[in-house]
Order: sequence, then C-alpha cells, then structure tokens
Amino acid sequence: MSFNALFIAHAPDADKEKHRSKIETGMYKLLTVIVKSQQEALEICSELVEKEQIDSILLCPGFTHRNVAEIVEATGNKVAVVVARGDGPSGKIVQSAFTRSGYKNA
Repeated sequence: MSFNALFIAHAPDADKEKHRSKIETGMYKLLTVIVKSQQEALEICSELVEKEQIDSILLCPGFTHRNVAEIVEATGNKVAVVVARGDGPSGKIVQSAFTRSGYKNA
C-alpha cells in the first residue's frame, strides 16, 4: 500500500473539478486540487480522505491557522495536516508573485 498525500492550494479562478491531478509511483500517491475557497477545501477533504485513503494533507501558505484547524476537525484528526510555509524573505517573494498574478487579498 502506498503513502497517500493530498496537496490543496488556492486560486481565485480555480475549478475544483477540473484543476486536479494524481501522480503515483507505486509507493507514493500525490493528489493535487486547486480550490477557490475554504468551503471548497473542506469539500475536497471530505471527498478524498476516505476515497483515496489520504495519510497527509499539505496546504499552501494561503491557509490561515483557523482554516487549518477546520480541516483537522473535518478530517476527524485521522490524517496529518501541514502547511507549506517559508521564511520571511521567501514570503515576500511569494507575496510579490501573487500580487503580480492578480490575486486579491494575497
């Protein structure tokens, strides 16, 4: 059985049904889904945690502490939930890139 991970990121123009992928090596399965909102992230977690037997959920830096707590609660504390965060300089680079790309509230 493989280790199964789910990566969720935000984008204002995302379509959670269309903007998703799966990569499998045999020992590792990585699913990615891009969502518009926290509500969609919660829906994706509910959909995929059991169906794909997810072991770990990795969230993009745009998720707040409250968002993370909601996902932990929604998954019943049955999977690892982690957030990809960088150091201060990296955060500034990402902020600039988001602004350039047209993200609002980035």
